[in-house]
Amino acid sequence: MPTTTIAGQEIHVDDDGFMTEYDEWSEDLAKELAAAIGIGELTEGHWKTINFLRDDYKEQGETATLRRVTASGGIPTKELFQLFPKKPARKMSYVAGLPKPVGCV
Repeated sequence: MPTTTIAGQEIHVDDDGFMTEYDEWSEDLAKELAAAIGIGELTEGHWKTINFLRDDYKEQGETATLRRVTASGGIPTKELFQLFPKKPARKMSYVAGLPKPVGCV
């Protein structure tokens, strides 16, 4: 499994750069990951989404799709596109330190 260094920490990633080890993630790392993809300061809305994704991943064993975040997380799709512009499912799972959602290109 490939690794990369982010914020001085060695992180296991897949071939697309998504983290593969759930426990390597931290809030400080999330800030670094967000900055790397052009998202500035993480707001309350970002954290709500990130925390839902991480909690859901622990329960379900896979990264939630955009539809699941909207339906189960109660976060409107329009808001997700504002928080994580262009490809929100991909970006929010990246910042949350989770694998890319199934079916996400």
